[in-house]
Amino acid sequence: MTEAAHHLPAPTRAAAPPVIPATISTERLILRPFTVADADDRYAYQALPEVVRYLYRPALTREGCETSIVTRGAHTGWSADGDGLMWAVCRADRPGVLGEVVVTLTNARSRQAEIGWVFNPQYAGQGYATEAARGLVATAFESLGVHRLFARLDALNTASVRVCERLGMRREAVLVENELDGDRWGTECVYALLAREWNA
Repeated sequence: MTEAAHHLPAPTRAAAPPVIPATISTERLILRPFTVADADDRYAYQALPEVVRYLYRPALTREGCETSIVTRGAHTGWSADGDGLMWAVCRADRPGVLGEVVVTLTNARSRQAEIGWVFNPQYAGQGYATEAARGLVATAFESLGVHRLFARLDALNTASVRVCERLGMRREAVLVENELDGDRWGTECVYALLAREWNA
């Protein structure tokens, strides 16, 4: 072996191909694809001003909820920038949708993904958002091959800040007044977690 050979970089292990689960089960919840029959449950929270105030977009109409279920609810793939997967969050012991979780592949080459969640405030304070998000984090790292998972949220969205902290995500950035929400300048926080940190 030549001296130069000693300095060759170690081969990197190829990432396992992603496995998109049809459902994700946690202690109390089932995360599953939306169906058109869920449109009313989804509209019940997506139409609320207090829910969409931190999403930087108008409330969804009933028709908009159904349309996005059709276009985003099907798990079509996880290979290209912008591919996204969305699950309805349901209790395992009864029907009805509590909210939703979504993960989006923002950079396929470097395996970066963004996680998000939206819940009906009727179910606040019961730990459902954290439980569902934890199930999705595990899926992102263990099944989808994500290297770095991050969340972007309004600094005033203290409920989501607490979810990020419970998941063990670290605050990596505070972007001061970087988003215009109507006539209000919003400050964005970025939280993130690496696969090796999750595994540890």
